[in-house]
Amino acid sequence: MFLPDTTADVRARGATVAVLPVGSHEQHGPHLPLATDTVVAWEVARAIADAHPVQLLPPVTISCSHEHAAWPGTVSISARTLHAVVLDVAESLRRSGVPNLVLVNGHGGNYVLSNVVQESEGMALFPGSADWAAARAAAGLETSSRADMHAGELETSILLHTHPDLVKSGYETGDHLADDRPHLLTRGLAPYTPSGVVGRPSLASAEKGRDVLAALVGAFGPYLDLF
Repeated sequence: MFLPDTTADVRARGATVAVLPVGSHEQHGPHLPLATDTVVAWEVARAIADAHPVQLLPPVTISCSHEHAAWPGTVSISARTLHAVVLDVAESLRRSGVPNLVLVNGHGGNYVLSNVVQESEGMALFPGSADWAAARAAAGLETSSRADMHAGELETSILLHTHPDLVKSGYETGDHLADDRPHLLTRGLAPYTPSGVVGRPSLASAEKGRDVLAALVGAFGPYLDLF
């Protein structure tokens, strides 16, 4: 996730839109790494940068993972801190000649990013819920977004495609469904899953991960057109 670009490379590219991957550092069950959301956000952003004239930024690796606090390894920052970091990045980019910023979010718990975008000029949030739904359909995922909340078919597929070495054995038997999560915001995820998994990772495949990424890259064009 280190970028090889020099300042001369960035100047020559002349991008007016930057993409900032926003991940997290939180439990993803026994088979995926704490950095899963960061890896997902990074791979989506990198694929976008390969296909579109944008400036790729290094990822934000710690964000708002409070619902996972019961598990060792999870680290969070407050929503107000993430809000401030994103605004600081956007302002710094403007000073260097890049007026627009797309946040590529890999963690569903980063609710504050929607507010940041609503309050700001020249900013967008990607992927939207419709983009994820279309990508899931294009890749033939069998679980719904509701059922496949965490460390399930989607995330395991993306890592099997991009970083199979990060996926530990056991995902084939790691399914756990908990569609009814009425007090998630108050109590966190722990009351609804002993393993930290909510979804069916057993259905994951590298091919599905490849097709999800391809669909997301295809969906990015209208976001670039916003600017």
